[in-house]
Amino acid sequence: MSRLRIALQTTAIRLSALYLGLFAICAIILVIYVTALFTSISNHQTRLLVEEELEVLGSFYRRGGVTMLIGHVDRRSREPGASLYTIAGRDGKIIGGNVQSLEAGVLDTEGWTERPFRYRRFYQPEGTPGHMALAEVIYLPNGMRLLVGRDLGEPTKFRSLVRDSLTMALGIMVLGALLIWFVVGRRALQRIDRMSVATQKIMAGDLGQRLPMGGSHDEFDRLSESLNVMLDRIQKLDEGLRQVSDNIAHDLKTPLTRLRNKAESALGDRENVDTYRDAMEEIIDESDQLIRTFNALLMISRVEAGSAAAEMSAVDLSQIAGDAEELYEPVAEEAGVTLSTRIDQDVVINGSRELIGQAISNLLDNAIKYACDGNANPAVAIVLERNSNETVLSVSDNGPGIPHAKTGEVVKRFYRLDESRTKPGTGLGLSLVKAIMGMHGGRLELAGNTERELSGLSARMVFVNT
Repeated sequence: MSRLRIALQTTAIRLSALYLGLFAICAIILVIYVTALFTSISNHQTRLLVEEELEVLGSFYRRGGVTMLIGHVDRRSREPGASLYTIAGRDGKIIGGNVQSLEAGVLDTEGWTERPFRYRRFYQPEGTPGHMALAEVIYLPNGMRLLVGRDLGEPTKFRSLVRDSLTMALGIMVLGALLIWFVVGRRALQRIDRMSVATQKIMAGDLGQRLPMGGSHDEFDRLSESLNVMLDRIQKLDEGLRQVSDNIAHDLKTPLTRLRNKAESALGDRENVDTYRDAMEEIIDESDQLIRTFNALLMISRVEAGSAAAEMSAVDLSQIAGDAEELYEPVAEEAGVTLSTRIDQDVVINGSRELIGQAISNLLDNAIKYACDGNANPAVAIVLERNSNETVLSVSDNGPGIPHAKTGEVVKRFYRLDESRTKPGTGLGLSLVKAIMGMHGGRLELAGNTERELSGLSARMVFVNT
């Protein structure tokens, strides 16, 4: 009973019940209308036939009077399939024709009988129900009465056949609709039950669980697909949150410990002012690095949450790349790095100027830093190319590069190839670039740069043209 109540509460079942009810009402109206229409047509046709008979009898009456009329009625009443003929006296007693008896009162009113009446033929045994007919009564000048009519047996049978056929068809369709309703409702309930089980597992903490899909691409599958995409996103964010929490606990513990040790060391040498000053400067440097780390984390969270999407507009990527090259040219020159560019002009995309500039700056900062790693002639190249499908901005260097097995690891938060943490940095630069490219509907590709003039690493920001 509870399953039936649940089934009746589902939209699919309610709509099916509504359509079934409307269909049944329309079908009943159709049966009534067709039956009434057939009755009307049949009665009209009967009246036309009776009027034709009366015209013929009228011609005989005008030629030979009552005698010829009675003779003709007697002859026609014996023919197979004859109409109803009755001649009665002034007192209503039947004196001729092919009718044994009539329903009381039929001959009392002249004209067409508006409703069917019962009559009995001569050959009918007693006790059997009479036939139904429609007729017209004519009063002759001598007071005699003439009735000419048509039996309604065949039209009635045909009308009953039509009504029964329509009723049977209606019954079969209603039964089929009920069966379909039951099957659809049962299937809908089963799918809802499976979705409920999966939802309960998800609420219990199993974020890897997904809503089932039947493969029919109906509204349930479309809903499940949308929810599964949402669950994938939630799981990804949840995993990222756990990873960030772990990384923060691991990577920020060391600088915080250094801060404490430096403060404690300075307190130990109370008489040396220079020691205090040096310790405070080192503490400020460590604090600045921590602030940069938290700013980078906040920027990644902001980008991944999509809150920066509203800032996107048409921007000139060529100009952004040129500004980045101009900004980092003194930095590269001071580090002894040769910085070269090859930038296609007038490359316009839809994006955030601030975030794209930040991503290019992160890539240039990494490229300059690693190009100088044991390299006699460090070099960095910025290349912006546009083709029919994609726009690619690459930052390449001739440093040691990244092992192929590590290309998927370095974009994770706080991951650094320099496990000893001797090089400056937070390990968040590539994570931020990846998040920015994801917000722009593009991707970050990291690959060896052996096919170009520089060996080492090529970091490619790929934008899909729209």
